[in-house]
Amino acid sequence: MSANFWTSSHYKELLDAEEVDVVHQLDKERGITLDDFKLIKLHMSNYIARLAQNVKVRQRVVATAITYMRRVYIRRSMTEYDPRLVAPSCLYLASKSEESTVQARLLVFYIKKLYSDDKYRYEIKDILDMEMKILEALNYYLVIFHPYRSLSQLLQDAGMNDTAQLTWGLVNDTYKMDLILIHPPHLIALACIYIASVLKDKETTAWFEELRVDVNVVKNISMEILDFYDGHKMITDERVSAAMSKLVGK
Repeated sequence: MSANFWTSSHYKELLDAEEVDVVHQLDKERGITLDDFKLIKLHMSNYIARLAQNVKVRQRVVATAITYMRRVYIRRSMTEYDPRLVAPSCLYLASKSEESTVQARLLVFYIKKLYSDDKYRYEIKDILDMEMKILEALNYYLVIFHPYRSLSQLLQDAGMNDTAQLTWGLVNDTYKMDLILIHPPHLIALACIYIASVLKDKETTAWFEELRVDVNVVKNISMEILDFYDGHKMITDERVSAAMSKLVGK
C-alpha cells in the first residue's frame, strides 16, 4: 500500500472533469447521452451501496468499489461492460483489496434476493470473469485514498467535531458524483467541512485561511456538491429506467 497520496497511483490517475464526462462511441451509438451516462453511474453507485448493506461491509469498501466502477467507464463502454455486472464485481474486488473479503456466492445470493429483473441476475462465474476484466481496465491500480482518512483530524482541528455525522454523510454522498476521480481526497473532505460549517453557522474563515490549500478550489468543489443536490431532486425512477433501457440486455 502506498502511504503517501502524492506518490500514489491514485494521484497519477486523477483526471480533469472534461476527461470524465465522455460517453464512449459504442454507447453513443446506442443513444446513451451524457445525462444517461451520469444517471446510470449514479444508479450503480446506489446499487453497490444497497448490496454492500446486505453483505455487511464497511463504508470504505463501498467507496472503493464505486471508485473502481467509475474509473472503469473512463476506459470502457457500458455496451461492452454491463454496469449490472460491473457493479457487483467491483464490490467483490474492493472487498478483497480493502481486506474485508466477501464470497462471490454471497453476492449472487443477495442479487437474486434484491432484484427480480433477470438483467441483474448474474452467476459466480460471471463475477469472477468480470473481476479480471476490471483489473485490466484499472491497470491493476487498486489503492484508493478516501476523504474519510483525513476527515476526523480536520474536524478536530477546525473545532467542528459536533458536525461529524453531517460531514460524514456529505462525504458519502460525494461518491454519487465523479469527484474522487478528479480531486485529491483531502480537498473533498475540506469541501464537505466547508458546507457543514455554512449549514451549522460555524465561523471557519480564519481556520481555512491558515490551511495551505487553495480555498477557491475547496469552494468550487462545495458548489459542485450543492449543485448535485439541486439536480438530484429532479431525478425520477422513470428517468433512471429510460437510461437503463438503453443498455444491452444479457
